[in-house]
Amino acid sequence: MRFASHSPGHYGLPVLRALMVAAFSWLCAGLPGLAQAQTAASAPAPQAVLPAEVEAALARAKLPRDALAVIVVDAQPGGRAAPRLAHRAQVPVNPASVMKLVTTYAALEQLGPAYTWNTPVYVQGTVQDGSLRGNVYIEGRGDPKLVMERLWMMVRRLQAQGIQVIVGDIVLDRSAFDVPEQDPARFDGEPLRPYNAAPDALLINYKSSVMTFVPDPAAGLARVQYDPPLAGVQRQATVALAAPGAECGDWRAALRAELTDPARVVFQGVYPGACGERVWPVAAADPRGFAGRAVEGMWRELGGKLTGSVRDGKVPQGLKPAFFVTSPSLAEVVRDVNKFSNNLMAQQVFLTLSLHKNGVATFEGAREALRQWWVARLGDADLPLADNGAGLSRDARLTAQALARMLQVAWASPVMPELVASLPISGVDGTLRRSQSRAGTAHLKTGSLRDVMAIAGYVHGASGRRYVLVAVVNHPSAGTARPVLDSLIDWTARDQ
Repeated sequence: MRFASHSPGHYGLPVLRALMVAAFSWLCAGLPGLAQAQTAASAPAPQAVLPAEVEAALARAKLPRDALAVIVVDAQPGGRAAPRLAHRAQVPVNPASVMKLVTTYAALEQLGPAYTWNTPVYVQGTVQDGSLRGNVYIEGRGDPKLVMERLWMMVRRLQAQGIQVIVGDIVLDRSAFDVPEQDPARFDGEPLRPYNAAPDALLINYKSSVMTFVPDPAAGLARVQYDPPLAGVQRQATVALAAPGAECGDWRAALRAELTDPARVVFQGVYPGACGERVWPVAAADPRGFAGRAVEGMWRELGGKLTGSVRDGKVPQGLKPAFFVTSPSLAEVVRDVNKFSNNLMAQQVFLTLSLHKNGVATFEGAREALRQWWVARLGDADLPLADNGAGLSRDARLTAQALARMLQVAWASPVMPELVASLPISGVDGTLRRSQSRAGTAHLKTGSLRDVMAIAGYVHGASGRRYVLVAVVNHPSAGTARPVLDSLIDWTARDQ
């Protein structure tokens, strides 16, 4: 997932020039539109019509020209600032997941690439002969990546305090996030899809279980491994294999899984052996209870005993942490968000903007923190409607021109290497690994919803120039637009 090179020759500028570009970008922030006006007299006028290959791709996809909003402009505002191509760039559109660029860049600038989330663990009471007579408190602080492996480490560190038996409760404090309960089926009627899980101050394993199916042809069955372990849940350990010669096909449907009961997992069907080993992540049927089940499940899995229960509550005032569980750095989290378009992690980062500024995380606070940052850096024109900061929204809006201006400012920012390194590389990795455009020529965030397909980021031209490309298709048939976006990447790269 790492970017191929961080060398100055690949990314950077000489120090003096970098300072000049940075100073210019700050000036542009106070005078919106100046970047476009600068060198307008000497730079070529933006192309008035779409390139022929893009027009042809639209026709093949049966998409009208007004379904596309696009802008191609030099990445350096002080260079060739007039766009090479601008078509409906000032029209607000639903950007889908390219909205994550706004959230992650704002977070990198406001929090810093080395920012980490610390989850405090408290021990209240006395420990004697391996038993704690009292409670353990775990205080969620918004960590986006408190996955199963790090939950395992948390439990091991708790046991290192000399505790094997808790004669009391494990109390989960989620008060750092003040977000309303969400219906996971509200967005698209798919409540068990992990992307529909709601943010949480104590987000464990993305509120999802991972089922791994390993066929054993000699035994005529597939073994099922579940991660993380969940207390109080009955899970079927094996499932029968399909008849020999059965194709893999829609293997999930073939399993006929019953997943809506929080207390049990049952398969009524079979698993095709031709699939080999497969992994199926599933969001929790009881999102609110998932963290408690996971904490208790891991505690018991590692030999711990609990006489009480796992419940929600607050850390008593004045109690000092026994230790902290520290997340990966924001730069690493941002790579996961953008490379793989992780909606839940993006929302956790977005809410952290509010938590960092106000001491408590709300969506309203996050939107206000983002608005203030945007005005300071880019002015008050073309303000984005960020909604939840992830782009998993029907209401989010942004113009291609505004996003392009932000990406120009980002190119001159000290956090530019971290932002660029987080973007999928065309034809190489992340959500662009299957792109048909020239491999390695572009670093672009992708976005897709039922009626949206989008790309935004940087393209390396044949001349050596770096360009910002933002292209968004809003149309009921947006799913056919991938060749259109690939043609735009190729056209941008051919800048001779």
